[in-house]
Amino acid sequence: MNEGAQLAQAEAGPRYEVFHTDCPARDMVDHVTSRWGIWVLISLRSNDLRFYELRDSIQGISEKMLAQTLRALVKDGLVWRAVEPTTPPQVTYGLSEFGREVSEPLTDLFDRITRRLPPRSPGQGADPSPPGP
Repeated sequence: MNEGAQLAQAEAGPRYEVFHTDCPARDMVDHVTSRWGIWVLISLRSNDLRFYELRDSIQGISEKMLAQTLRALVKDGLVWRAVEPTTPPQVTYGLSEFGREVSEPLTDLFDRITRRLPPRSPGQGADPSPPGP
């Protein structure tokens, strides 16, 4: 494979060279595929959510990590942020059109994975504990 093999000609013009470290698309891919980015995008697929609703929908995420993840996704144009001027301010997040487009294959991926998992045991909850020693 030659050096420019990753540069493909699209209908509208050349595409980014995503395998190069200075490619701006890499940062966005890193944000989408980060530990929490995927879960934020999937959580926002069905509804716009306030910060605390979003935090409660993603088990295990801290407020700090949620805030950092949302900041990156808003900057990338995948998520929009609306602040209602109340006391305290109510902040709502939702997917932009681009965010919906990007999150669709993620949802498909998780649907495929969950279809291939073995069925749950009758007593198994949503967050099974690891087996004891």
